[in-house]
Amino acid sequence: MGNIVTHRDLEVYKKSFDASMEIFRLSKSFPKTETYSLTDQIRRSSRSVCANLAEAWRKRRYVAHFISKLSDAEAEAAETQVWLEFCVECEYLDRELARTLYQKYNEIIGTLVGMINHPETWVITKRKT
Repeated sequence: MGNIVTHRDLEVYKKSFDASMEIFRLSKSFPKTETYSLTDQIRRSSRSVCANLAEAWRKRRYVAHFISKLSDAEAEAAETQVWLEFCVECEYLDRELARTLYQKYNEIIGTLVGMINHPETWVITKRKT
């Protein structure tokens, strides 16, 4: 795990942030007609993965809240994958490029599921005095 002080130190956060920024850069070339639909949706869901991870990190004193925010991050990552599929079918993204991003989100989801299944590794526990 290494020395994790903030959410920014989590590898899954770094991977999510990088993927979101890649989506942002790629979506700049989407048609203007998609500005208030596909472009906004994929940007929002990809950024939401990061935001939910930050919230989960700050809620790790409470196992249920921690898991809930991680679950939200997982759902947003899956939603991003759906938007990637639309991007390919609408011919806004190259299939191989989208496949690479889709796989990054599979890895993100896998890490999130691992964190959800083993919250004891992450939550803050009260010390007995």
